[in-house]
Amino acid sequence: MARTALLNVMVQAAIKAGRSLVRDFGEVENLQVSRKGPGDFVSAADRRAEEIVRGELTKARPTFGLVMEESGEIEGTDGQHRWHIDPLDGTTNFLHGIPIFATSIALERNGEIVAGVIYNPVMDELYTAERGRGAFMNDRRLRVAGRRELPEMLFGTGLPFIGKGDHGRTLRELRYIMPEVSGIRRAGAAALDLAWVASGRLDAYWERDLNSWDIAAGILMVREAGGFVSDLQGKNKMLESGDIVVGNEDAHKQLLRLLKQAEVPNQD
Repeated sequence: MARTALLNVMVQAAIKAGRSLVRDFGEVENLQVSRKGPGDFVSAADRRAEEIVRGELTKARPTFGLVMEESGEIEGTDGQHRWHIDPLDGTTNFLHGIPIFATSIALERNGEIVAGVIYNPVMDELYTAERGRGAFMNDRRLRVAGRRELPEMLFGTGLPFIGKGDHGRTLRELRYIMPEVSGIRRAGAAALDLAWVASGRLDAYWERDLNSWDIAAGILMVREAGGFVSDLQGKNKMLESGDIVVGNEDAHKQLLRLLKQAEVPNQD
């Protein structure tokens, strides 16, 4: 697969950050860890990885803006381009020694995501996508799963933790969805959930209260793999709302229907 110059820059940044994360993951117990809030940790590894990505991208395109998990937003002089960077998606997994985490980088041009990279360094799986050019994992073309019936489908989601999200609403959603599907998985890394939908490992995925750096690359990945992406209202406002529903055409439609049903608490 031939990559554009910009995508090559993103790939090199993600791989370099991923290698740093793997080195730190091997010494996870010795990491210097600070606590930002209940259940929301930031590690020395996270900060190092962000510095690597930021340095590589800024060196290649110094005028582009940046939206970063740890350092916030930096406005660029370009005015048209912004990078969305999550150096370590799955921080809690990382700090608990669970090898499910990734680096995610997306490029936004005039409000549209045009390129994305998600790198899982432990499994050495590199997911890439460019608008109109398809989605790939290690140069293998990706397509969303072809399953059409809910009982055959495997869904992914995220779960709110202490002090975050609406726990009651989440339980209602699970109550409506669990009896309909073959299973639900909570991997703990939104970028990888989206990459797994693009690759057909998951049939669909939904989550609320996410940030642009969590989902920007994955949105493009799923669309370029033939999938459907929307917010929970069925609209294209995922980056603004932080809510997302993805899947193949049938899975996406059925998941939106089930989530709508779960909006009103059952009175029995």
